[in-house]
Amino acid sequence: MIRIKCKEQWKEYEYDSTKILQSYADEVQSEFAATIVLAYMNGKLCELNNELVDDAQIEFVTTADTIGSQTYRRSAILLMLAAMQEITKDIQQVKVSVNYSVNHALFCELIHPEHVQVTDELLAQLKNAMQELVDENVPIEKENISTDKAIKIFEQRGMMDKVQLFKYRRVSKTNIYSLRDYVDYFYGYMVPSTGYITKFDLIKYENGFMLLLPVKSNPGVIQPFSPQPKLFSVLKQAEQWGDMLEVGTVGALNDLVAKGGMNEMILVQEALMEKNIGDIAKQIVQQGKKVVLIAGPSSSGKTTFSHRLSIQLRANGLRPHPIAMDNYFVNREFTPRDENGDYNFECIDAMDVKQFNEDMSRLVKGETVMMPTFNFKTGKREYKGNTKTIGSGDVLVIEGIHALNPRMSEALSDDEKFCVYISALTQLNIDDHNRIPTTDGRLIRRIVRDAKHRGTAAKDTIAMWHSVRRGEEENIFPYQENADVMFNSALIYEQAVLKQYAEPLLFAIPKEAEEYQEAKRLLKFFDYFLGVDSSPVPNNSIIREFIGGSCFNV
Repeated sequence: MIRIKCKEQWKEYEYDSTKILQSYADEVQSEFAATIVLAYMNGKLCELNNELVDDAQIEFVTTADTIGSQTYRRSAILLMLAAMQEITKDIQQVKVSVNYSVNHALFCELIHPEHVQVTDELLAQLKNAMQELVDENVPIEKENISTDKAIKIFEQRGMMDKVQLFKYRRVSKTNIYSLRDYVDYFYGYMVPSTGYITKFDLIKYENGFMLLLPVKSNPGVIQPFSPQPKLFSVLKQAEQWGDMLEVGTVGALNDLVAKGGMNEMILVQEALMEKNIGDIAKQIVQQGKKVVLIAGPSSSGKTTFSHRLSIQLRANGLRPHPIAMDNYFVNREFTPRDENGDYNFECIDAMDVKQFNEDMSRLVKGETVMMPTFNFKTGKREYKGNTKTIGSGDVLVIEGIHALNPRMSEALSDDEKFCVYISALTQLNIDDHNRIPTTDGRLIRRIVRDAKHRGTAAKDTIAMWHSVRRGEEENIFPYQENADVMFNSALIYEQAVLKQYAEPLLFAIPKEAEEYQEAKRLLKFFDYFLGVDSSPVPNNSIIREFIGGSCFNV
């Protein structure tokens, strides 16, 4: 007998040793709104072609779940790569890199496109080839082979990014996936066959193309692509930095670590970041701005960035006044609640928008203002006699998650404001086909920071991450293109440094915890990296905000 969870109820089914998980998924699919793609069998995440065990308890995962949505995207990438090999085999095999996500679409480029260019005609051919594979419902095969054999396979196929990555694999075995003649390695599970990948689209964009896929909130629909030119420009800059430093993948970073070149890499990366901050400060000075507004998602390094920007402003002759928007929370009893009845500290109505606008407007006019301090223990705003007055050469540097929301500064003239959006936009990929999601980088930062500075266990940080992400989607991301500049706070070397801090915290999560699977995924992620000592990291680095040792009050 096996038990399957459907709509929060457990149902019993006869155990059949000839069946695989997919057979039972097909039987109960009608009871799920989204497509089943994976399953938890006795608490362990499995692909649908896994064999069943008697007395199993099964919980299916759909494309409406985070892990399921990631599985669909990963499988769609494999489909696209296999189709590209098929349509270009008579010309010259074309290699594709999957670089980064823009507006929920994946930006892809051709590697060394000497003979083939991205055109509408090529994309039409590619899309047709993908659809043919979907219509034929071709199996996606998985094979567990020795790491040495995998290296030989990838050498033969010219996939040197994977050869470079696998040189540092400690495990003796690895899984590779094949779709007809195409073979690749992927960080994570796949759907059983191409017939599952029913929704996708391709559009030409800049020097490459976008692979459009559904999002978990609406897994049956392809959302229209809305260009985000500022975000794309910053991501492109990060890619160019990686190319310039010859560190675009984890394997290349590991090579650098093994050769003893990390100290110089850290200093060069930090110098590039400082130059970028200095350029932003010059723009503020040249434009004569009086108010700098800084917003960004969780663990993007807003606090350290605001300190470093303030130093650059001082070097350019201005006197910055830092202001934390968090001091303008409404008193706890007036905080809105979410659908579960919990306080919603992420929404803009948790802020005293009226008072903030009034105070900032008076400051810009040269008036003296009594500044509040929010007491997070009592949930009350307090006034302790702290006043602020700004002069003609002064500038307000305001940091907060709602800083780019027009409501938050509606009393100020646009001519007075300079808006900065900051996020850790990962510039390093595992290899050419496996991205490191930006959200993973920020989650790891937060796990380390919460444990070190707030006494919060990794289990609890992971548990609240969904709520944090939802707040970002609602309150931060919609306004990012309103920024005058975007700043990327990700550092090429940071995961090699964070590894030593994050791994013990993740290992502490017990197997029976709901957060264990996410911890296991992140631990597997760190297996790709060679760790490095944090002592060469400068004390003004953004990464110091998370690991400790910062020269700023963060």
